[in-house]
Amino acid sequence: MSIRASGVHVWDLLRGGLEARALGLAADFGVADALAAGPRSIEEVAREVGADPDVLHRVLRALASDGVFAEDAPGVFRNTPASEALRPGTGWGDFAHLFGGVWLRAVADLDASGEATFPRTFGDDFWSWLAAHPEERAAFDRAMTQGWEGRVERVAGLEWRGDETVVDVGGGNGSLLVELIRRRPGLRGIVFDLPETNRDEAILRASRIEFVAGDFFDRVPEGDAYVLGTILHDWDDERAAAILRTIAGHAPPGARVLVLDAVIPPGNEPHGAKWLDLLMLTLFAGRERDERQWRTLLAAAGLEPVDIRDGIIEARCLSP
Repeated sequence: MSIRASGVHVWDLLRGGLEARALGLAADFGVADALAAGPRSIEEVAREVGADPDVLHRVLRALASDGVFAEDAPGVFRNTPASEALRPGTGWGDFAHLFGGVWLRAVADLDASGEATFPRTFGDDFWSWLAAHPEERAAFDRAMTQGWEGRVERVAGLEWRGDETVVDVGGGNGSLLVELIRRRPGLRGIVFDLPETNRDEAILRASRIEFVAGDFFDRVPEGDAYVLGTILHDWDDERAAAILRTIAGHAPPGARVLVLDAVIPPGNEPHGAKWLDLLMLTLFAGRERDERQWRTLLAAAGLEPVDIRDGIIEARCLSP
């Protein structure tokens, strides 16, 4: 690669923060929804969403240069498949809000200390801050539903006896269990999470799912299988092992532990978890893990590895 080409590559990476902020602005203003019926002038869209027309034009023009929105004529924009993903209900708009907002501010303070920068930037740890900001908590919970189809398919595709009680540890609004039980109707579900979690109790009850409030560092309900969907990467090894030890201490022997997290592959091939790892460091001093690190973590918690592959790590609780 020439020096010129290398410089272009570096430039494309350097502007990432600007792109995240632009996506966050577009999501917060609901631009994709405003364009749902087809192309519209920037003046019309700006008037509807309450934005300055010149600023909105510059934001959408920049995004359109990377395929998010398209400018069909001067000052006339439409959606693209990428911008359609920012519409409500997908989770991507909420991710854009977070990445282009509070997460971007915290990432800007990332250093080499190994400490989470979010508490230093916002004056509180991420979970306490979310509890104090209900709208942000709701956005976070909606964002966490993104990609649920893949997570559900991975869990539903495992072998099941058919009548097990599945505990979703840190299960948020329960969307994963709702869809799992739809596919495996003999299962019973328990969502275990903090009491302030945003959820629809009626939907849970209709799906034979109970919500139990609590702290997974103290206890978990008894069940046959425990699902941790993108939970352990929020924590450093000591705290992640403590969560797994809580499960091992309350689960019957032989209970399954299903961790839905990335397994970072070796080498230099692109993988989203290599970047997500830096976000986990920023927010919590947490981390993504490779296979060796997962095996070490499971051993520290007294769990027996069954299968480790990208997206799902399966282990078994041993007899005391």
